[in-house]
Amino acid sequence: MGARKDETAGAARLAFEEASAWLAGLEERPVLPEGAEEAARSFGGPLPEDGSGAVAALEELAAGLDAATASPGPRFFHFVTGGVTPAALGADWLATALDQNAFSWVGSPLATRLETVAVGWLQELFELPPEWGGALTTGATSANFMGLGAARQWWGEQHGRDVGADGMAGLPPVPVLSSGFIHPSALKALAQLGIGRATVQTFSRDAVGRIDLPALEQALRGLGGAPAILVGNAGEVNAGEFDPIAALADLAEEHGAWLHVDGAFGLFARVSPRSAHLTEGVERAHSVIADGHKWLNVPYDCGFAFVRDPALLARVFSLQAAYLPGEEPEPTYGYLSPESSQRARAVAVWAALRAWGRSGYREMVERHLDLAQRLAARVDDAPDLERLADVPLNIVCFRYRPAGLPEEELDALNARLGEQVLADGRVYVGTTSFGGCVAFRPAIVNWRSRESDVDLLVEVVQELGAGLLARTK
Repeated sequence: MGARKDETAGAARLAFEEASAWLAGLEERPVLPEGAEEAARSFGGPLPEDGSGAVAALEELAAGLDAATASPGPRFFHFVTGGVTPAALGADWLATALDQNAFSWVGSPLATRLETVAVGWLQELFELPPEWGGALTTGATSANFMGLGAARQWWGEQHGRDVGADGMAGLPPVPVLSSGFIHPSALKALAQLGIGRATVQTFSRDAVGRIDLPALEQALRGLGGAPAILVGNAGEVNAGEFDPIAALADLAEEHGAWLHVDGAFGLFARVSPRSAHLTEGVERAHSVIADGHKWLNVPYDCGFAFVRDPALLARVFSLQAAYLPGEEPEPTYGYLSPESSQRARAVAVWAALRAWGRSGYREMVERHLDLAQRLAARVDDAPDLERLADVPLNIVCFRYRPAGLPEEELDALNARLGEQVLADGRVYVGTTSFGGCVAFRPAIVNWRSRESDVDLLVEVVQELGAGLLARTK
């Protein structure tokens, strides 16, 4: 290894050429290329005794790129997956080349300063109070872990305990209250924090999960003033609906509770005057989170958490050792987030925000709002499709419903159709269960998506649905 020539330039050149060629065909490429599964399975075998060298290894990797889905492309509507803006793409490549550890100022003044600026710009974009603080992390799950970790620390201090230092032994269960919209990533974070998934109380007035506010308020009153955590949901994943955040903020203030808002993609509603009303009251929360690799359109992985009292983050996530830095000119982000060693995600976030600014993101969000309404209108006009919910933001929840098919057969048909849509690969959208029905829930968050892409989505569902129906008769 030591005697092998430096292959860095050749490897970088090959990677750039292959990536550029792949990106050049992205908008025409099927989301799932033919033979993708076979291409994925072509990788394997025992660990080689002697390596092939960097260029040969990358050539072998490039030969299997058909195993990759075109997830940065305009027709990937599954999982609320964003694309990657040109500035974010270039900056992320540069971040990889620089290979900075964003843990601390002493490790990388560049990564640390860019994170400080990026966090501040994001707070401005989302119109959060400037005195708040926060940090970047891997995504919504880790961001929820951060926000709810701060909430748990606050809750412990209300009981006279520093749970970051002394743990939770001997304390009562942590009351966590939410609507039926609470996301599995928040539940996963609560499990990681030792609070537990099963301890969460949800209050819903219907099968969809919409909040039963009087029941939640009654439960708060039943706590007799004991501290509690409320989880508000800004953008539910099946139809893009919102909890009434302002009403939850009122309850949090009245009962002395902590309000955490999970805004993985819905927080971006604040970017446009057309949708900002959906998030009224977010600025009164105690912690708020969102994803970067969704509507910000920066590369995986990226998320961010904002906390009204950022000192709580330090009491949860700080660490000490003789070799670690003390006070620094900028926040030490390794003391504010779960990761100690961490990628310099702020390079891409800063570049994306610098390239487009507030107006660029407002334009993108509003274009996606228009595309969602176009898709909803296409569904409403189609005799064989049925929209199942209003479209407040960027998700359209609908199902295939051909005339004359009994209600009891629709779920099985739509489940099979969902599998066929993914296997077909021209567009990518998954199914869910909404109000007891199997349904599609395309989410429009990619900067590349255009009218023709959502039109194709409708056409593919109708085409494959008709073929499936014909084969079942």
